[in-house]
Amino acid sequence: MSLNTFGHLFRVTTWGESHGPALGATVDGCPPGVALDADALQYWLDRRKPGQNKYTTQRREPDAVEILSGVFEGQTTGTPIQLMIRNTDQRSKDYSEIAEKFRPGHADITYWQKYGIRDYRGGGRSSARETAARVAAGGVARAALAMLAPEVSITGYMVQIGPHRIDPNRFEWDQIERNPFWVPDAQAAEDWSAYLDGLRKSGDSVGAVVEVVARGVPAGLGAPIYGKLDTDLAAAMMSINAVKAVEIGEGMAAATLTGSANADEITMGPDGPIYSSNHAGGILGGISTGQDIVVRFAVKPTSSILTPRRTITRGGEETDIVTRGRHDPCVGIRAVPVAEAMMACVILDHWLLHRGQVGENRGQIG
Repeated sequence: MSLNTFGHLFRVTTWGESHGPALGATVDGCPPGVALDADALQYWLDRRKPGQNKYTTQRREPDAVEILSGVFEGQTTGTPIQLMIRNTDQRSKDYSEIAEKFRPGHADITYWQKYGIRDYRGGGRSSARETAARVAAGGVARAALAMLAPEVSITGYMVQIGPHRIDPNRFEWDQIERNPFWVPDAQAAEDWSAYLDGLRKSGDSVGAVVEVVARGVPAGLGAPIYGKLDTDLAAAMMSINAVKAVEIGEGMAAATLTGSANADEITMGPDGPIYSSNHAGGILGGISTGQDIVVRFAVKPTSSILTPRRTITRGGEETDIVTRGRHDPCVGIRAVPVAEAMMACVILDHWLLHRGQVGENRGQIG
């Protein structure tokens, strides 16, 4: 299987399977001199790890990250950083029934058709467990950004679960860390708890919409054609398990607007341009404007459910399947820290590209 690497200058290669002995990431291109240790990365992994509440899979993994290379005396050396996370709570027997059956909604059938071999224990590489490695790599990116661009902050949160949306008028940043849904609306968190409880007990699942915002990103990151910042952000988010749609800024809703409504008007402020709105999501022509970068994506319902579904076997026989094991009733919850990690990796990558090609912004205003 090829194509396990993403990024241009800051490159991340993930490896390992859901039920193998370990998984991890090789991070290449991190600048030297970045303060980094396992505890710094562990903070981000603890936000993603399973089994933290009743709304996520009950698989119990400490997700303890080990740094095997690329760090000396608490600083990155500029050489490849090898990160490893050991698997400790696999229950491969839970998947014995699906060894010969394809789970509807999963990549089982396409993996088999493409490769003629698949690891049915939890989905192997297609398992969302792979995202633990991305979060570890995202921790490296955050550490580098803290040194190179300390004004940048990245925050993800859920804005919708099933048909239930947050109320924008109740949006509070400090609510995000106070509930299991990473939702900036205290009332929505309460309502969603009852809703997801019912789905969880019935053995069903539901989809969600996640939004991630990067604040403090300078103008100038990205390139006009094939190196667009939004191109790489969209690809990064779409690569996350179960994501089926990605929007930048106004996204699909821009199709309902007129040109006069959609264009973000510009005035001159004391420190540079000021935009009247942010329909563009902080990116114009593939290049950051200096506004908040806003990315949103939709996650499909978890395909592993206890509700019987029709399927076929490898031999072509029609049958029914019930997917047992421990699964998230809404994968959108744990997708939030993954989205933040992917945003961090892309922003750092484009910051390094910009520094390498242009250095400081050349076009001055005022």
